[in-house]
Amino acid sequence: MFCLVAAAAASGVVVMHIPDGLVPPLWCGLGYAGSGGLLWWSCRRLQRATVDPLAIVPRLALLSAAFFTASAVYIPLPPASVHLMFLGSLGILLGEGAMIAVVVGLFLQAVMFGHGGLTTLGLNALIMGIPALLAAAVFRGLWHRCPSKGRSLLGFILGAGAVLLAVLLFGAVILLSLPAPLDQQREWLAIAAIGIAHLPLAMLEGVVTASLLVFLAKVKPEFLSQGVCFSRENSPYPTADPR
Repeated sequence: MFCLVAAAAASGVVVMHIPDGLVPPLWCGLGYAGSGGLLWWSCRRLQRATVDPLAIVPRLALLSAAFFTASAVYIPLPPASVHLMFLGSLGILLGEGAMIAVVVGLFLQAVMFGHGGLTTLGLNALIMGIPALLAAAVFRGLWHRCPSKGRSLLGFILGAGAVLLAVLLFGAVILLSLPAPLDQQREWLAIAAIGIAHLPLAMLEGVVTASLLVFLAKVKPEFLSQGVCFSRENSPYPTADPR
């Protein structure tokens, strides 16, 4: 792990993606099982969201492309490089569909740029997908109850919190999966370095997410009021005329 951070510092490679060979095969299998279950659940929720599931595809494709593009923007913050994630925004705008966008984006990054690995794609999807899904759930529960003056704070917490939770999950997977004989002190030091490097990114994404919420609340409030409500009655997506 310490070597991973040192190599990242030397080469500028981002460290939030777990590469092939870093964790045991059992963990890779568990990652695929967990992310596969969440992906199936997300697809089922989208399928039930509207009588015309295909109407969801344009928004899903657009935001998947946005997630993929944003993740390609790297910011050098020694001892590592970080990249934009926008997991909070993704959860707010896509709801449960955020898991699909995360899997698609990470798969393309792995095969096109070699960020992360195919064997660890499931773990990386869980690390990125769980914060996005939690952001969606928190937004759904608090948005309508939150006073207008506090909504920018809610957006900041969702944006920054999603980044910090992803870093926490990344550190937990690394610490729990690496062999015991490795130097524990160096592992903790490496995890702490990664966490510190992501603090400015968390603040940045918090500000961006808050600004996004404030902007959409002014120009298209109905978009946010329905943004993550997956039901046939309140779906944010256009539905086919059942007649």
